[in-house]
Amino acid sequence: MPQLTADQYVAEIEASTAGLAEILAEHDQSLPIPTCPEWTLRQLVTHIGRAHRWAAEITRTRSKTFIPFREVPDGKLPDDRAEQRAWLHAGAARIVDAVREADSDLVWSFTGPVPAGFWIRRMAHETLVHRADAQLAAGAEPEPVIAAEVAADAIDEWLMLLTSGLGDADGRTTVLPAGAGLHIHATDDGLGGRGEWMIRQDAGGLTVEPGHGKGDAALTGPAVSLLLVLMRRRPVSDPAVTVYGDGAVVDGWLASTAF
Repeated sequence: MPQLTADQYVAEIEASTAGLAEILAEHDQSLPIPTCPEWTLRQLVTHIGRAHRWAAEITRTRSKTFIPFREVPDGKLPDDRAEQRAWLHAGAARIVDAVREADSDLVWSFTGPVPAGFWIRRMAHETLVHRADAQLAAGAEPEPVIAAEVAADAIDEWLMLLTSGLGDADGRTTVLPAGAGLHIHATDDGLGGRGEWMIRQDAGGLTVEPGHGKGDAALTGPAVSLLLVLMRRRPVSDPAVTVYGDGAVVDGWLASTAF
């Protein structure tokens, strides 16, 4: 469940969008994005602006069905650099305003009907991770601008998405060997139980329970470092994180959950 307030999600969307706008203004827009190998900086930023508008359209219309991206207006990034900044911020404002207006109304999502607030959380984390992509491509370190509690919430959302309808054709999610368990533990002070998850693969699919547990392997480290490793933005060999137990379980998890 969400660990942050609506105002915190808004602040994260606005900060990450502003960060992306700065990088776009300061770098060649054909800059390759190594963590999104098929994209340039321009394509990455276009994706975020379109995603904000798409989520806003779903929310604004209270849609109960999928809306194709091509049906969402104003999805083209302008060529003028000053207009690009305005376009990015306008997209972020659309999703913020749409969610505030819709409040708890149910809308479509890829996991089924959800309260509109789902999309402010989803877009906050989407924008944060892609800002990190742009920072890494530009030679900057993303870790200093991501708060531990925000990273922990992003991990929590990602794990819950994996158990909420994004599974195999039979409705199950299979990312670990049968019967295997993986513990993820963010070691930051102050997170407590909000920074631990126990993941198990059983006959019914994948289960994720918040809190401490023991399994075949554990992945530990600061929440920000864990998020970047889980999202495949940093390698599991990153010195900030530690693998305990069966490393093949961790490697298998990462290979099966690439995003």
